[in-house]
Amino acid sequence: MPKLAVPLTDAKVKTAKPREKAYTLPDGGGMYLEVGPSGSKIWRMAYRQPNGKNTRLTFGPYPEVSLLQAREKRADARKLRVDGIDPAKAKRDQKLALATAAVHTFETLAREWLAKTAAERAATTQAKNTSWLERNIFPEIGAMPISTIKAPDVLAALRKIEARGAIESAHKIKQLCGQVFRFAVSSGLAEHDVTAGLRDALAAVPEAHYAAITEPKLVADLLRSIHAYGGHSYATVALKLSPLLFQRPGELRSMEWAEVDLDAAEWRIPGAKMKMKSDHIVPLARQAVELLRAVRPMTGHGQYVFPSIRTGERCMSNNTINAALRSLGYDKEVMTGHGFRAMARTILDEVLGERVDLIEHQLAHAVKDPNGRAYNRTAHLPARRAMMQRWADYLDKLRAGADVVPLRGEAA
Repeated sequence: MPKLAVPLTDAKVKTAKPREKAYTLPDGGGMYLEVGPSGSKIWRMAYRQPNGKNTRLTFGPYPEVSLLQAREKRADARKLRVDGIDPAKAKRDQKLALATAAVHTFETLAREWLAKTAAERAATTQAKNTSWLERNIFPEIGAMPISTIKAPDVLAALRKIEARGAIESAHKIKQLCGQVFRFAVSSGLAEHDVTAGLRDALAAVPEAHYAAITEPKLVADLLRSIHAYGGHSYATVALKLSPLLFQRPGELRSMEWAEVDLDAAEWRIPGAKMKMKSDHIVPLARQAVELLRAVRPMTGHGQYVFPSIRTGERCMSNNTINAALRSLGYDKEVMTGHGFRAMARTILDEVLGERVDLIEHQLAHAVKDPNGRAYNRTAHLPARRAMMQRWADYLDKLRAGADVVPLRGEAA
């Protein structure tokens, strides 16, 4: 009958001395302490694989791994064997998983996602999304393996944004993080989108009200101020086009020459740039075409109609129009770049009596036909083209001091 191994004691392990050749001290269950000639002490476990091959598993050095810890590792290995799992393979797989997780951090996956989806958004949006993540998220969870990140980790980063009063930004950045997590899930690097559980965790976005001048007498004063503006040439043209085109400030400042057909008098904005993600056509009145022809010798060699003053690789700053309005004496409580939309919407309807559906089309709002289907981008284009020319002519008359008809219900 084979002799059973006498379990080791802490004292025996601690006092084991090196010999000329390595030797072992068994503890039972295949585990032993290997004592080397240099005095090193390594915990190992010998076992036979299902194919009959003898192998061994290393648990680590003593005293970093104590006798009790080594026995716990032996118990874990024996449980794996009962389940038909090779402990050595399981250990290699775990090491590989840890190495993979360490490489696939949130920042790594976020940058990969940004690069792969760049064609789906405008360059300005790409830059803004990248900046948001770099400033707000990467310093908090960027270095963490994406598979280990939990909802509270993301929420802690978002709370810091929320604490600054940037509620809307916090919501938008949460959406960005969710897209990164879903990209990781599709790549097999995360189990699920952890931001899904944060739906009601942030404060509600306050309703935005953009200051706008809608009274014709005051609009006339504003137009005269705009035409007397002596700022940078790009900003001057952009400011003059703002009331004529009444598109969103981000769409105007990122206008590209490739989108503009001056002969056809059209500006075709791709859906990737639009809030509603649908292509949009802006008919250009004669006055708008003249302004664009005037600026083309200055910027026509580049991508953007209104490039950044610092570099032609980016479009004009999102603060340029508002800064110009401030310099004209209109503070943010009175008029904003976005306010030109409300100005046009109100006066076209209440003063000029234009069809509301044409106005909504031109604002790129969702408009449905009698069957409940969304109109395509060319819907009512001739009628919209005529309306845009009437609008431009009306603005010229206002600026000249004529046709200042008050809004309904307003005193003359």
